[in-house]
Amino acid sequence: QVHLVESGGESVQSGGSLRLSCAVSGLIYSYYYMGWFRQVPGKEREGIAAIDSDGNIVYADSVNGRFTISQDNAKNTLYLQMDSLKPEDTAMYYCAANAPSTARPTMVADEYNFWGQGTQVTVSS
Repeated sequence: QVHLVESGGESVQSGGSLRLSCAVSGLIYSYYYMGWFRQVPGKEREGIAAIDSDGNIVYADSVNGRFTISQDNAKNTLYLQMDSLKPEDTAMYYCAANAPSTARPTMVADEYNFWGQGTQVTVSS
């Protein structure tokens, strides 16, 4: 069973930066992909970045150029570096995994079978 725990969410001012972390345990598969999603109450969960075990990466247009997804396999941790934050980035942020899988990373929530509990990011203007 894959277990994911997010951390790093907090309140920041517009233009600021945050780095979210997702501690991963139980991911014993060689092929997988992982992603970051966010959700605002009353709206669907939005995929914003994903990475696979080969290092292929995709970003949503809304965050491309501002956010960076990365993984440290030695630390079993997935990261999301968020720069130039905007008030519209305010949301609950989730990490997710799909394993085992040899597919390219996707930002479709239904394709993921493991989820963390989320960490809140609030950006004030």
